[in-house]
Amino acid sequence: MQSIEKRYETCFEGERMNGRHELKYYINVADYAQLRSRLRIVAKPDEYAGTDGGYTIRSLYFDNYMDKVIIDKLSGQSKREKFRLRYYNGDTSFIRLERKRKANRLCYKENAAMTREQCAALLAGHYEVLKDPSVPLGMDLYTKVRYQHLRPRSIVDYRREAYVFRAGNVRVTFDSNIRTSNSVSGFLKPRLSTIPAAGAILMEIKYDGFLPDLIRDVVQIACRSQTEFSKYVAARLV
Repeated sequence: MQSIEKRYETCFEGERMNGRHELKYYINVADYAQLRSRLRIVAKPDEYAGTDGGYTIRSLYFDNYMDKVIIDKLSGQSKREKFRLRYYNGDTSFIRLERKRKANRLCYKENAAMTREQCAALLAGHYEVLKDPSVPLGMDLYTKVRYQHLRPRSIVDYRREAYVFRAGNVRVTFDSNIRTSNSVSGFLKPRLSTIPAAGAILMEIKYDGFLPDLIRDVVQIACRSQTEFSKYVAARLV
């Protein structure tokens, strides 16, 4: 059986060229229980999740001394990007360098594999590890490390529960227990000390060209409006 990491590798490959719509909502525990029970009827839980129905994600975000990523987000720039390192369920044998771009209200993702040794070198400030012509994404980050002064800035941990619906390539996720640390050197340490970054649960709805009416109806919840919430920004503002 494919691992959860392999599944995400395939997903990201498909998103490189085609933008995805992404809707975000703050919800509470009661909302989550209601939405979860509805989704379980019409959508499939992520089959690669753990026995508790979810999995953990740890991300390390890059920014510069002027907080360019935060400013672009808060000022509502229509075209923006952010780089991050990411791994799942505490498994540092599979680490991804990712770039998430937003353009014309669509989201695009690219990724490249990174070994634990490469990641450790990067954390130690040896940015030359990114200079590999066969990995364009790493070369792009290296260029921005040099000329935009991007550096590892903040770690974000959270638990994710996901549901998938084939029509429209829909993915509905619930992110909870969002925590952060500015001890970027501890990115690879499983017992890193973190603090809460957000108390609410974040529901994200991602889809390709259209959102099926069935899913649109299922995820409706009273008195909840769309948000532009960013886990990285929330972590930095703690």
